[in-house]
Amino acid sequence: MRTEGLSINLATVRRQWGLREAVEACARHGIGAIDPWRDQVAAAGLDEAVRIVKGSGMRLTGYCRGGMFPAADAAGRAAACDDNRRAIDEAAALGADCLVLVVGGLPPGSRDLSAARDMVVEGIGQVLDHARAEKMPLAIEPLHPMYAADRACVNTLGQALDICDQLGDGVGVAIDTYHVWWDPELEAQIARAGAGGRILAHHVCDWLVPTRDLLLDRGMMGDGVIDFPLIRRWIEAAGYRGPQEVEIFSAADWWTRPGDEVLATCIERYNKVC
Repeated sequence: MRTEGLSINLATVRRQWGLREAVEACARHGIGAIDPWRDQVAAAGLDEAVRIVKGSGMRLTGYCRGGMFPAADAAGRAAACDDNRRAIDEAAALGADCLVLVVGGLPPGSRDLSAARDMVVEGIGQVLDHARAEKMPLAIEPLHPMYAADRACVNTLGQALDICDQLGDGVGVAIDTYHVWWDPELEAQIARAGAGGRILAHHVCDWLVPTRDLLLDRGMMGDGVIDFPLIRRWIEAAGYRGPQEVEIFSAADWWTRPGDEVLATCIERYNKVC
């Protein structure tokens, strides 16, 4: 089956393999693109991770993740910016296409969503010069509103693009079907993103009915309700022809299965559904 244009976010097999084993497995299945997470790279060590990735010839469609900018005080916000600069350096060393930003939610004890969003804009602005110097694009990933309090106070593609417009070059978006499929403005906002050259990544996994866990019950493409071909047509019409990156958090299902079975299913569904 065809694997061209398919990328595997290594969260999809994080319970089965470490970084080296996951890269080797992807290569074994003919998959030529991945997106590792910072904890996976840290477990291997950055220098070793660079050797693994560069030696494999894999394309890195992204690096997960930076962000988490809002904090209760100035010291916390400064620490978040320092950590994001380190993430930028890691992404550059690995040769990633972009650093994906999960921007963060409300600081502890806060109910001020507007202030949290202001902190996000300020935080990205604080690290943007460093990202530009490293030639590392920053991809804001809007998350479903159920994560607004704790993970991401940027919840629509339109909100993410407003930040891009405010900050200028070097900032774009990662469009994850799981998080944005429900948005009635999605087609128009994808077109807007394409017109601005802002689409940096396209992630896929399915919305299950019922969803049993707010974080760890994402579905394999075709097992839920998302119309993947429609959204992909919108994305391609906007000018993006890059990979579709499978990113599945699935504690009770896909993380319990053999990794080779998971990858084989990703390939099958990519060809059949996406």
